[in-house]
Amino acid sequence: QVQLVESGGGLAQPGGSLRLSCVASRSSFSGRWMGWYRQAPGKQREFVAHITTSGGTTYVDSVKGRFTISRDNAKNTVYLQMNSLKPEVTAVYYCNTAPMPFLPWGQGTQVTVSA
Repeated sequence: QVQLVESGGGLAQPGGSLRLSCVASRSSFSGRWMGWYRQAPGKQREFVAHITTSGGTTYVDSVKGRFTISRDNAKNTVYLQMNSLKPEVTAVYYCNTAPMPFLPWGQGTQVTVSA
């Protein structure tokens, strides 16, 4: 069964940190590039970062140097470490395959950055 379960979001202050996790079913994760995407209120879902099967990473310019994507293949899990948070990153964050998301979307995890 294809399943993506995101967690780790919450309310953070500007300058703070959050670590998002996404657990995928083995069939969804194994051998695939994985990515994080986000959707802010009133906006379309957009790419944030992806990681290849060998650990190569790509980020949208606005998060370079502040976000780090990683994966644990043994746990079928992809992470997004978010540091130096800014209010403009407030959104629901989702994981999916990359560079094209083709799995059913999970419920996402809400990230809110506010003082």
